[in-house]
Amino acid sequence: MLKIKRIEAIAVALPMAKPMKMAGVEIRTADNLLVRVEAADGSVGWGEAASAPHMTGETVESMVAAVRYLAPAIEGRNVEDLPSIESDWAFALYGNHAAKSAIEMALQDLTAKAAGIPAWKLFGEQRRERMAVLWLIGTGSTDGDVAESRTRKAAGFVAYKIKVGTGEATDDARRSLAICEVLGEGNLISSDANQGYSVEQALAYVDVVKGSRLDFFEQPVRSKDLAGMARVASASSVLIGADEGLHGLEDIQRHHDMKAASGVSLKTIKLGGMREVFEAGVLCAKLGMRVNLANKVAESSIGIAGVLHLAAALPGLDWGLSITNQYLADDIVARPLRVVEGHAEVPGGVGLGVEVDESKVRKYQRAL
Repeated sequence: MLKIKRIEAIAVALPMAKPMKMAGVEIRTADNLLVRVEAADGSVGWGEAASAPHMTGETVESMVAAVRYLAPAIEGRNVEDLPSIESDWAFALYGNHAAKSAIEMALQDLTAKAAGIPAWKLFGEQRRERMAVLWLIGTGSTDGDVAESRTRKAAGFVAYKIKVGTGEATDDARRSLAICEVLGEGNLISSDANQGYSVEQALAYVDVVKGSRLDFFEQPVRSKDLAGMARVASASSVLIGADEGLHGLEDIQRHHDMKAASGVSLKTIKLGGMREVFEAGVLCAKLGMRVNLANKVAESSIGIAGVLHLAAALPGLDWGLSITNQYLADDIVARPLRVVEGHAEVPGGVGLGVEVDESKVRKYQRAL
């Protein structure tokens, strides 16, 4: 039995390669939580969660506080008791899914390392080794987006996500059409409003893009407005996806039952961990809902590795994979995970398969 010796919550501010706008918010640094779990034998597991207050209600500061609050009840227990530990922390601290997901990822990393297996093997069979990665398009102008689309298409990308919801809906729609025209057939193309539209604006958007090459339109309206989502879905020829509105299996079921979405974007920070995401993917397969698996902008290769192992094991991945370390100016592992010709591969080795550079972790650490 492998005992948990120490849990450390580490806040980091990772530099972005360039600022990114998402629903009116400009992101200049990735403010993330890292969790370092050390076992009694000296082995270490790592987990990561990005801060997304509008999505999970958590900031870096609150995530660090949550991990420190939970740590005393976890330290000294056996890594193999993870299901029991998760049950206990669900009772001890309501919500805080992102903080819990970082702890859970670190414990999954440790569990797989102790067993001498890659992390995907904790969830069953390997269904895929190499996945198409969605590239985010959102330069702030149509000309810039079109140029970016051409560049990424030439680089081998076959999946894209257009950032909308920051301007007039009809202007966003015309920009989306221009991008679709450049990318052409044979690509997975989506748009994401990050809750940025009213229902009427979303209806105007889907009216303009009707019959286009868009495969799905993600979270057009506020997360709690399922009736609004359903209105948009019924009026749209483009399939509607849910993101910020999902925080558990019951939310997926509710979107399905209300015909508010045809698919979902799954993130560890929303659902509370890798196991929870896998179970959500199993439910989606049962319901016939499409799946996009995603990291938040932007996570290091630690969080990316967790998602890649999930991508290897999930029953379905119809709407592609959104990983985000390529938007960072620097990473915190010895060999950063790379997107090559628009695709990413599952890391080899045991656990998450990444070697964390602790000197870089300390370089970007924030004192909290």
